[in-house]
Amino acid sequence: MLIVTTTAVDGTRVNRYLGLVSGEAIMGANIFRDFLAGVRDIVGGRSAAYERELQKAKSIALQEMEQEAEAMGANAILGVDIDYESIQMGTGGGMLMVSVSGTAVVLEGG
Repeated sequence: MLIVTTTAVDGTRVNRYLGLVSGEAIMGANIFRDFLAGVRDIVGGRSAAYERELQKAKSIALQEMEQEAEAMGANAILGVDIDYESIQMGTGGGMLMVSVSGTAVVLEGG
């Protein structure tokens, strides 16, 4: 399935707009890993642990959105927006959230 952030695909016409589709993923962040990530951030390093979690969460959210679009009969999702949030959970760390949304469509030839 074609998933794009643009509202159109060059050389292709939208036959039907099927509606809004979305996907969400919330991943727990380990307290020890959070502490080490904070230390790396202070000294200017990158947090590989957070980057891996964000990539995993984005992949899950996109898959969920794609499955919803397929169930509607879409062959593409246009205008995709990806949002990232960090949710703090008191002193015990936090959660990473990725939400995606777009418009499920049937492109010509589909």
